[in-house]
Amino acid sequence: MKILLVEDNLDIVSNLTTLLSNNNYLVEYATTIKEALKKLNKTYSLVILDIFLPDGLGTDLFLEIKKNYQIPSIFLTAKDLESDIVNGFNLGIDDYITKPFLSGELLARINKILNVNKLIKVSNITIDTNKMIVLKDNQEINLTSLEYQLLLLLFTNLNKVITRDKIIDKIFDLTGNDVYDNTITVYIKRIREKLDTDIIKTVKGVGYRVDI
Repeated sequence: MKILLVEDNLDIVSNLTTLLSNNNYLVEYATTIKEALKKLNKTYSLVILDIFLPDGLGTDLFLEIKKNYQIPSIFLTAKDLESDIVNGFNLGIDDYITKPFLSGELLARINKILNVNKLIKVSNITIDTNKMIVLKDNQEINLTSLEYQLLLLLFTNLNKVITRDKIIDKIFDLTGNDVYDNTITVYIKRIREKLDTDIIKTVKGVGYRVDI
């Protein structure tokens, strides 16, 4: 499936292109409304667009998309007031996501709109959230339920540090048991050994992170 990303922040463009490409989407981008209009055609499955663009408002571009192309669209924007969000939905936008955003949440919302399997992929590791399984090179990795949930926590917060305190809270929520700091080290070590990869990075004294 092909996605058109309309965004003038090139760092966001780069990160999103990597994220979406790793999850089997084809990505093209435009940094202005004028450029987007030149690219637009009915082969796109989805448009993700900012509201503030160098040559106008993404809301105007969306109305053009809605009128002439009928392509599902998501606003991805720093405009986070309730009135802005309500206005977006009143215009007919399919979803409205505010910056900063969680990578996993964005993928989940895209997948929901496009009605595809919820797959989150980093390098050769894939989490299928529908089947609740983890694959490495398409071979299933045998994780416990708790190990799966901890890996999912990292994968749905790509490029963000998950603190040890947050992981402790997550384990307590899942098990109801008190958790000690060294328990986290043991769980992460087990997950790393089963995945046999270094995608889980340690942020010394803080927590853990998975990057795209």
